[in-house]
Amino acid sequence: MTARGRVVAGLALAVFLAALTLACGAPEPVVIATDGEYHPFNFVNDAGEIDGLEREMGDELCRRADLECEWVINEWDTMIPHLRAEDFDAIVAGMSITDERDERIDFTEPYYPPTPSVYLARADAGDDAVHGILGAQADTIHSDYFLDSGTFFKTFRDAQDPVDAVLNGEVDAILVDHAFAVEKLTEFSGQLAIVGPEVPLDRGIGIGVRTDSELKAKLDEAIASMKADGTLNALILKWFGEDAATF
Repeated sequence: MTARGRVVAGLALAVFLAALTLACGAPEPVVIATDGEYHPFNFVNDAGEIDGLEREMGDELCRRADLECEWVINEWDTMIPHLRAEDFDAIVAGMSITDERDERIDFTEPYYPPTPSVYLARADAGDDAVHGILGAQADTIHSDYFLDSGTFFKTFRDAQDPVDAVLNGEVDAILVDHAFAVEKLTEFSGQLAIVGPEVPLDRGIGIGVRTDSELKAKLDEAIASMKADGTLNALILKWFGEDAATF
């Protein structure tokens, strides 16, 4: 074999070995999107980093599933369209599993259990608050519920804090996830209360992936292992406190 032939053969072998290593041992690259606006599920901390229950849980899921995960910020109302357009591979953003969303994307098993949504109002408002001016975050199961029932309500976008609107009297009550309410009751101790009826709307909170994605099975297995060894419940209690729903 000539010197040129040996070089070509050597390069071919190097490319083959690199490909073999990638296929057999290297973690699979995955891009995860969150919105950074839903404390304590996800938020951007003082260091400018994505933080919260979902970041800590997501990193552990990636380790168990042998995935090399990169986190990105995406606006809430374009999450599903951008996932379907393959701008990223998974949504980990406090997204409730609903029949309507299930028609457009797939979900993993829930990593936060199904809990009824609740109305959050000022502490002295009482149950009558649910008959006043109501509010909900835009493009959520709560805004969809109000729209479907023909209820007049005020819409909040990502940059707006609905709790501020309750405290300053802009609205009388907001419909929110139970976990969000529990965290806010602690943050604003004595200023807020859960009022009125509970509203069951979802099947828990899960990771959104593209339909028929192979990622779903890997993440489901990792979620199951975190449930089985108690790691997931421990993280939920860490971020939401003792009143949080667990598995």
